[in-house]
Amino acid sequence: MILTLTLNPSLDRTIEIATLARGTVIRAATAHLDPGGKGVNVCRALLANQVRSCAVVPYGGVEGSQLVSLLSQEGIQMITVPVAGPTRSNVALAEPDGSITKINEPGTALSPAELDAVADAVLSAAESADWVVASGSLPPGVPVDMYARLCRRFTQAGINVAVDTSGPALVSAVASAPALVKPNRDELAEATGASITSLGDAIDAAGKLRAMGARSVLASLGPDGAILVEDGRAWYGECPVRDPRSTVGAGDAMLAGFLAAGARGEAALVEALAWASAAVSLPGSRMPSPADIHRGNVRILDPDPTKPLTSGE
Repeated sequence: MILTLTLNPSLDRTIEIATLARGTVIRAATAHLDPGGKGVNVCRALLANQVRSCAVVPYGGVEGSQLVSLLSQEGIQMITVPVAGPTRSNVALAEPDGSITKINEPGTALSPAELDAVADAVLSAAESADWVVASGSLPPGVPVDMYARLCRRFTQAGINVAVDTSGPALVSAVASAPALVKPNRDELAEATGASITSLGDAIDAAGKLRAMGARSVLASLGPDGAILVEDGRAWYGECPVRDPRSTVGAGDAMLAGFLAAGARGEAALVEALAWASAAVSLPGSRMPSPADIHRGNVRILDPDPTKPLTSGE
């Protein structure tokens, strides 16, 4: 069983538009409202592919009740923790070429008592978990080492921990020796202080994260694919998307696919890329089902360190 923790969940509204023009009235083509937050999305992807999982979700206000309702409608197994502040709402504007403009609210602060309640819920449920996924941004006021503390606790109990966050929270968590971290290109650069313009730069930066404490690094590189660095070896893969719809949640689908496939080696990287590319081809933050996933489109290539990266995520 895979347990996910999302300290800063959200309601995600994705609006498809023809083009983004400041200072004008923009007519929406379609709109999608989905439950959001990185750990929530990992569970949604796993559920869509019949992999057992459970989401720990703090929620509050009308927005939080709507989030829980949406998750219930999807059949997500969850442990909900009521908190005083309202759950945040995020908006993504999606253009036909795949460009996404996101507006993310910061979220609501969690009191020490609320943080303790969330941590207790995770620790209790983790006893039956193979993996704990700690992912997403930290709400205002939450200590930057929150994920690091949980990582140490679970690692000492023999539970694998995957961390998908950014900034100081990622650096702090890496030092606690998680089994896996999944940064994107920008997060990888920020955590290591490196400029990442080539595949070799990305592999070197992933190696730095391993030297800092992470056992394995799965780094998503947006349209350039992804790398996996573990046990001193690096894999690189691509899975082009002909008609991109939305990148929202694609990294979460990548992590879900990787964990579902055993979280080790080339086969897991193939699954990760297949799930991520499927998510990019779907509207909003919809997670791919088996019918959407095409593993034959994935190419695992010899990593050429001189290969330039076309763009960030």
